[in-house]
Amino acid sequence: MKILKLDTKAESQIVDVQSSPDTRNIPIDKVGIKDLRHPVRVKDRSQGEQHTIALFNMYVELPHNFKGTHMSRFVEILNNYEPEISVESFKDILAQMARRLKAETGHMEMNFPYFITKAAPVSGVKSLMDYQVTLSGKFSGGKHMMTIKVIVPVTSLCPCSKEISQYGAHNQRSHVTVSVRTNTFVWIEDLIDLVEQQASCELYGLLKRPDEKYVTERAYDNPKFVEDMVRDVAAVLNEDERIDAYIVESENFESIHNHSAYAMIQRDKRSESTHTSTD
Repeated sequence: MKILKLDTKAESQIVDVQSSPDTRNIPIDKVGIKDLRHPVRVKDRSQGEQHTIALFNMYVELPHNFKGTHMSRFVEILNNYEPEISVESFKDILAQMARRLKAETGHMEMNFPYFITKAAPVSGVKSLMDYQVTLSGKFSGGKHMMTIKVIVPVTSLCPCSKEISQYGAHNQRSHVTVSVRTNTFVWIEDLIDLVEQQASCELYGLLKRPDEKYVTERAYDNPKFVEDMVRDVAAVLNEDERIDAYIVESENFESIHNHSAYAMIQRDKRSESTHTSTD
């Protein structure tokens, strides 16, 4: 079989259009690739490690004088790492991306499903629950800024419906989204536990009849408005010294309306403590 040899001289003569000058004098804040799938490894509180598939978004800023960025280098950077990227290597990839593309600032997002084995509250039957997790990073001026976001599905029961009805109360499935910036390592499960403990009731992948009775009555005894949900989660985050900043959002997919109820709280604890000590 004849093997074709790469003509390095010819390759060096190919025009690099992306690096050609641009005269419009307009910088681009983010340019790169979206939704690239790649296997990853994530630390698991109970099993040590979990293997999953992540969607990567990778961007750099582009100075005003360059026409374009080198899109193929984003893929090349990911593939140069071991077959499965770990959360620990995330920062290294982010820094390398900025350096390889000669950018002052780089951004990367890694979105993946995360699974937890949960036991039903009465029968104890086990099943998997999935949660959506996003690790976001920014590299600028030689420094990293990392954020972790978890979407936790829960049950919420309306306090108003319970109060005004002779029997029963409407409830709905809700998504509570917590985004945090931490000063030390925090388990994904810690954030999930925190949210589920503040809900009317947590969700399970599999329930038997005694379990269904339990979760129905648990939600009825623990009604929560969307406002209650974000305030209760925020109150716990305020006391957690590992958390420097957070955003808590709750969206209730209403069962008696064709729209959702929504609430959000955002706080930078480190910034507030700096202002307090200065005043």
